[in-house]
Amino acid sequence: MLGDRLRGLRHERGATLGEVATRAGVSPQYLSEIERGRKEPSSEMIAAVIGALDTTLVDLTLDIAESLNAARRRSSPQASIHQSSPQASIRQSDFVLAA
Repeated sequence: MLGDRLRGLRHERGATLGEVATRAGVSPQYLSEIERGRKEPSSEMIAAVIGALDTTLVDLTLDIAESLNAARRRSSPQASIHQSSPQASIRQSDFVLAA
């Protein structure tokens, strides 16, 4: 999910793998492996890549959370959360970043 979203952001910005990798200070091969879900990057590496993509960790996390919630609603209509319920808020404990 993380890699897919990073690739999507890169494509939305019209940036090449090499351009983003250079700005993030990583090799294009490593960035490609992150995007394909083959590597689990550290929180520092995620920060470098999202900085190179000119976004924030908050925006990336919310985007991924919205995608997960949409997928959950599609797979199980009964699992949808009413916006007024306490479960509708996003908690920090809902997300885990590799250290």
